[in-house]
Amino acid sequence: MSEQSASVQGGRQQLPPPSFSLLVATFGSQAMIALGKAPNPLDGKTAVQLDLAKHAIDMLSIVEEKTKGNLTADEAALLESVLHQLRLAFVEVSAKK
Repeated sequence: MSEQSASVQGGRQQLPPPSFSLLVATFGSQAMIALGKAPNPLDGKTAVQLDLAKHAIDMLSIVEEKTKGNLTADEAALLESVLHQLRLAFVEVSAKK
């Protein structure tokens, strides 16, 4: 089975199952795109949009605050690591502006 047919069945795109790691990855990807560290999947271009990056990082910070004490060790480590990387990237990109 090809990769394309694995992700599309009956004309519909299959979505990955909802999970905490997917939630973190989604906001992380949005922030990286807004920081110009990854191309926008819609047009393939990179652009820095600090306000959008900050918004995605702030959303993850809220998730961290509201879920404190309710995550597995792996989930907490993932969230902490992603937030750390995003905050460093935000500072780096902000300093260049």
